[in-house]
Amino acid sequence: MVLSELGLELRCLPAPLAIWHVTLGHAAWSAVARTIADAGGRLVSVWGVDRRGAEQGMVACAAYAVLEGLVWVELRLDDATRSFPDLAAAFPCATRMQRAMADLSGLHAEGSRDNRPWLDHGLWSPGPAPLQYKAQPQGVGASTLPADYPFVRVEGDGVHEIAVGPVHAGIIEPGHWRFSVVGEKVLRLEEHLGYAHKGIERRFTELAPLDACRLAGRVSGDTTVAFTWAYCMALESAWRSEIPVRATWLRALMLERERVANHLGDLGALGNDAGLAFGLAQFSRLREDWQRLSKEAFAHRLMMDAVVPGGVATDIAPAMLDRLYQQCDEIEREVRILKAVYDEHAGLQDRFLTTGRVTPQRAAQLGLTGLAGRASGQSADLRCDREWAPYDQLGVAMTTHSSGDIAARVTVRFEETLESLRLIRVICSGLPGGDTRAELQPAAVASIGAGWVEGWRGEVFVALEIGGDGRIVRCHCHDPSWQNWPVLEHAMIGNIVPDFPLINKSFNLSYSGHDL
Repeated sequence: MVLSELGLELRCLPAPLAIWHVTLGHAAWSAVARTIADAGGRLVSVWGVDRRGAEQGMVACAAYAVLEGLVWVELRLDDATRSFPDLAAAFPCATRMQRAMADLSGLHAEGSRDNRPWLDHGLWSPGPAPLQYKAQPQGVGASTLPADYPFVRVEGDGVHEIAVGPVHAGIIEPGHWRFSVVGEKVLRLEEHLGYAHKGIERRFTELAPLDACRLAGRVSGDTTVAFTWAYCMALESAWRSEIPVRATWLRALMLERERVANHLGDLGALGNDAGLAFGLAQFSRLREDWQRLSKEAFAHRLMMDAVVPGGVATDIAPAMLDRLYQQCDEIEREVRILKAVYDEHAGLQDRFLTTGRVTPQRAAQLGLTGLAGRASGQSADLRCDREWAPYDQLGVAMTTHSSGDIAARVTVRFEETLESLRLIRVICSGLPGGDTRAELQPAAVASIGAGWVEGWRGEVFVALEIGGDGRIVRCHCHDPSWQNWPVLEHAMIGNIVPDFPLINKSFNLSYSGHDL
């Protein structure tokens, strides 16, 4: 058991999932990370907190997924040094999180091999980092240009670079891609993101806890249900509140509908990027029908603001439950037909098979998570791994494959879509009665809480700290794209440049959820 090996006095937070909190010393920070890594645990997130407003100083935090649940560890820092031991040796995916942490909180990883700014593109004004106590809003002059980013150069005979972005031809969000190639073969891909940085984590501290759920739902629009649920779970944990059983089931209903909507959209886009426009047309039609009924049931196509602190915003009438159930039957029939088309289409399979492969060994080393991780043999899904309502009663079947290529990521999407349709039918037919919302009572003292939800991309995590005055001290939201963006670079190695749009879409990672 990992927790017993740590030898720490852990405090369990009141939450639907098993989440522990502990404060460490400087030496234990690295030792705990190595112990968890050696035992097969995963790094979920790294972030910084400035508690000087409460006269507690600066703090480095990390969250780890272990066998028993999630461990939130924190290290109180010397105000003079503001540094902490680098986690990248144990968890390579920590590197970019630590770089963002340096930009936002002014806390730096000791001994890190990569200290380049991540979110600060050379436009931020000198002075305290944006999330430090009493920091002023950043201002940018009208004529200021971003600094050149120091990409890693690959040199040799015949090697040349291809720069793509950050402005793209379509309406996708901005990201800069630097390819080092020989002919069309990719030797190295390096990304530079952060162009969609919106100051969300700073904005949280300006909102009342009960109102901030609306901001959480706008971290990444395609994951609005997962982020809002994780935030509400964190708030309900901090304030020691329980929600009605019916509300929990309705949240799961929305979460599965969000999963289906995104998988339908991705399956269509993947077909289109491989030259099968028919696939895009058919899956777009199904997704549109799906989202229109979501709007009728939850007052918004994406179900935004439908999850609220204490429960859900609206109840579902029996007649609507019947319609949601019937739509699952209709969608499933067509998805199965389209799956047969995709599986038997020689052109698609030629583009999908062996392309953009991430081996299970590399996926484990780099921390690949979510649906992309499950396509590379990583068996992790909070709906199956953790006993939390209502999934402890639904018997979720996890989908995993080991080939790790585009074909595997497509198959995972198909199988998860069919499983989510089954889950929605189970929820619609077995929805418990009772209230749909409980009133939350604020805690009279400073409190912390955490939320951990399996979104459609992977696990969404929210760490929330509320001061004794009832205001948010820190709200850290984590999207699984943080783990998966660096793995996309490895997936491109040895492939050809024209396969990049297809490989990129097979991951479909979030810019907005990553660039807080």
